[in-house]
Amino acid sequence: MSTASSLIGSLSEIILYASDMNAQVAFYRDTLGLSVSYPAGLDDYSDQFWVTFETGACVLALHGGGEKEMGKDAPKFVFHSDQIEAARKHLQKQKVPVSEIDSPAPGVQVFDARDPEGNLFSVEAR
Repeated sequence: MSTASSLIGSLSEIILYASDMNAQVAFYRDTLGLSVSYPAGLDDYSDQFWVTFETGACVLALHGGGEKEMGKDAPKFVFHSDQIEAARKHLQKQKVPVSEIDSPAPGVQVFDARDPEGNLFSVEAR
Protein backbone atom coordinates (compact mmCIF):
# COMPACT_ATOMS: atom_id res chain seq x y z
CA MET A 1 0.00 0.00 0.00
CA SER A 2 1.25 3.48 -0.87
CA THR A 3 1.68 6.05 1.85
CA ALA A 4 0.46 9.63 1.60
CA SER A 5 4.05 10.86 1.27
CA SER A 6 4.55 8.70 -1.82
CA LEU A 7 1.25 9.74 -3.41
CA ILE A 8 1.48 13.54 -3.14
CA GLY A 9 4.79 14.97 -4.29
CA SER A 10 6.42 18.36 -4.47
CA LEU A 11 4.60 21.63 -4.96
CA SER A 12 4.72 22.09 -8.73
CA GLU A 13 2.60 25.16 -9.55
CA ILE A 14 1.00 28.25 -8.12
CA ILE A 15 -1.87 29.42 -10.35
CA LEU A 16 -2.99 33.05 -10.29
CA TYR A 17 -6.16 33.90 -12.20
CA ALA A 18 -5.76 36.98 -14.39
CA SER A 19 -8.42 39.24 -15.90
CA ASP A 20 -5.84 41.46 -17.70
CA MET A 21 -3.18 39.08 -18.98
CA ASN A 22 -1.00 41.81 -20.54
CA ALA A 23 -0.84 43.77 -17.29
CA GLN A 24 -0.10 40.66 -15.23
CA VAL A 25 2.63 39.44 -17.61
CA ALA A 26 4.18 42.92 -17.63
CA PHE A 27 4.20 42.99 -13.83
CA TYR A 28 5.77 39.56 -13.28
CA ARG A 29 8.15 39.84 -16.25
CA ASP A 30 9.14 43.53 -16.23
CA THR A 31 8.62 44.61 -12.62
CA LEU A 32 9.69 41.43 -10.83
CA GLY A 33 12.12 40.28 -13.53
CA LEU A 34 10.78 36.73 -14.02
CA SER A 35 11.39 35.03 -17.38
CA VAL A 36 8.35 33.89 -19.34
CA SER A 37 8.77 30.16 -20.04
CA TYR A 38 5.55 29.69 -22.04
CA PRO A 39 4.70 31.14 -24.50
CA ALA A 40 7.97 33.06 -24.60
CA GLY A 41 8.72 36.04 -26.80
CA LEU A 42 5.26 37.45 -27.48
CA ASP A 43 4.68 41.21 -27.66
CA ASP A 44 0.98 40.87 -26.82
CA TYR A 45 -0.34 38.36 -24.28
CA SER A 46 -3.95 39.60 -24.25
CA ASP A 47 -5.29 36.52 -26.08
CA GLN A 48 -3.33 34.00 -23.97
CA PHE A 49 -5.13 31.82 -21.44
CA TRP A 50 -2.02 30.21 -19.90
CA VAL A 51 1.35 31.90 -19.30
CA THR A 52 4.11 30.43 -17.14
CA PHE A 53 7.25 31.90 -15.58
CA GLU A 54 10.57 30.33 -14.62
CA THR A 55 10.69 30.45 -10.82
CA GLY A 56 12.81 27.43 -9.89
CA ALA A 57 11.26 24.15 -8.77
CA CYS A 58 7.74 25.59 -8.65
CA VAL A 59 6.07 27.21 -11.69
CA LEU A 60 4.14 30.48 -11.43
CA ALA A 61 1.24 30.21 -13.89
CA LEU A 62 -1.17 32.96 -14.93
CA HIS A 63 -4.56 31.54 -15.90
CA GLY A 64 -6.85 33.66 -18.05
CA GLY A 65 -10.51 34.20 -17.30
CA GLY A 66 -10.17 35.71 -13.85
CA GLU A 67 -13.14 37.77 -12.73
CA LYS A 68 -11.56 39.47 -9.69
CA GLU A 69 -13.84 37.54 -7.33
CA MET A 70 -12.07 36.68 -4.09
CA GLY A 71 -12.58 33.04 -3.29
CA LYS A 72 -13.43 32.18 -6.88
CA ASP A 73 -10.20 33.57 -8.35
CA ALA A 74 -8.02 32.95 -5.29
CA PRO A 75 -4.55 31.55 -5.97
CA LYS A 76 -4.51 27.77 -6.26
CA PHE A 77 -1.53 25.61 -5.51
CA VAL A 78 -0.85 22.37 -7.37
CA PHE A 79 0.94 19.26 -6.13
CA HIS A 80 2.51 16.70 -8.46
CA SER A 81 1.59 13.01 -8.27
CA ASP A 82 2.84 10.00 -10.24
CA GLN A 83 -0.18 8.01 -8.96
CA ILE A 84 -3.10 10.38 -9.40
CA GLU A 85 -5.89 7.80 -9.04
CA ALA A 86 -4.35 6.35 -5.88
CA ALA A 87 -3.79 9.86 -4.50
CA ARG A 88 -7.45 10.75 -5.10
CA LYS A 89 -8.66 7.54 -3.44
CA HIS A 90 -6.35 8.14 -0.46
CA LEU A 91 -7.73 11.65 0.05
CA GLN A 92 -11.31 10.40 -0.27
CA LYS A 93 -10.65 7.82 2.46
CA GLN A 94 -9.41 10.69 4.64
CA LYS A 95 -12.77 12.46 4.07
CA VAL A 96 -11.15 15.20 1.94
CA PRO A 97 -13.59 16.68 -0.60
CA VAL A 98 -12.23 15.88 -4.09
CA SER A 99 -13.46 16.38 -7.64
CA GLU A 100 -13.40 13.85 -10.44
CA ILE A 101 -10.13 13.47 -12.37
CA ASP A 102 -10.19 15.74 -15.42
CA SER A 103 -7.88 16.07 -18.42
CA PRO A 104 -7.76 19.79 -19.32
CA ALA A 105 -4.93 19.31 -21.85
CA PRO A 106 -3.29 16.36 -23.61
CA GLY A 107 -1.10 14.40 -21.20
CA VAL A 108 -2.44 16.21 -18.11
CA GLN A 109 -4.70 14.71 -15.45
CA VAL A 110 -5.85 16.77 -12.48
CA PHE A 111 -8.34 16.79 -9.64
CA ASP A 112 -9.25 19.50 -7.17
CA ALA A 113 -9.55 19.16 -3.42
CA ARG A 114 -10.14 21.40 -0.40
CA ASP A 115 -8.33 21.66 2.88
CA PRO A 116 -10.24 21.81 6.21
CA GLU A 117 -10.74 25.59 5.84
CA GLY A 118 -12.04 25.28 2.28
CA ASN A 119 -8.89 26.39 0.46
CA LEU A 120 -8.73 24.90 -3.03
CA PHE A 121 -5.70 22.96 -4.25
CA SER A 122 -5.08 20.55 -7.11
CA VAL A 123 -3.19 17.31 -7.60
CA GLU A 124 -1.80 16.87 -11.11
CA ALA A 125 -0.05 14.20 -13.16
CA ARG A 126 1.77 15.02 -16.37
